[in-house]
Amino acid sequence: MNRWLHGAWRFVRSAPLTYMWLIILAATTLVQRLTARRELHHLLVHDSTNLRHLASDPLSVLFRSLLWIDGRFWTPYLLLFTLFLAPAERWLGQIRWLTVGLTAHVGATYLSEGSLYLAIQSHHAAKKLVHATDIGVSYFLVGVIAVLAYRIATPWRWGYLAILLTAFAVPLIIDLNFTAVGHFSAIFIGLLFYPMARGRGAPLSPAGVLRSFVPPPPTSG
Repeated sequence: MNRWLHGAWRFVRSAPLTYMWLIILAATTLVQRLTARRELHHLLVHDSTNLRHLASDPLSVLFRSLLWIDGRFWTPYLLLFTLFLAPAERWLGQIRWLTVGLTAHVGATYLSEGSLYLAIQSHHAAKKLVHATDIGVSYFLVGVIAVLAYRIATPWRWGYLAILLTAFAVPLIIDLNFTAVGHFSAIFIGLLFYPMARGRGAPLSPAGVLRSFVPPPPTSG
């Protein structure tokens, strides 16, 4: 048990930004659970990257929206961050990891809200959606999941991409909305970072990817 806990602690320490972010999300999720529904709605709309806020205070809401999850369940994010964001942080390094994720977050936000603006202008969406609730970490997460394709050797890479594209194309086809546009856009934004990923070591087989979850032991001396 001690050996397992020591290995888990080394893994967490190898991706500090990922797990510090998870701690913040745990705190804001607790706030969601403890806040009355009406007050919570006001709070989330205030921090949303909706059309109104992107026009008046874009930098602030683009940051604040990353401090909330879309829902009241934190555990799935612990799993997703551990499976995707933590390995990506270790592989890319913190600056590259932030660059990919934040670019996906900002780019997908503007593409999704831009599609909503066009829908409102063409009377295919209600005008009240300029105040829509739009928070969460998903565009950042999807962008990083996409760039991780370059960590996987071919031909397994193509299967990984096929699963990823299918997972986000199906909602886009079934219910075309601005959030689905954002998620699908985030995939391609992440894939644009191939030049950044190319110099970060040879691609790995699925077995190698699994082994990469175990950080090397600290060197002595």
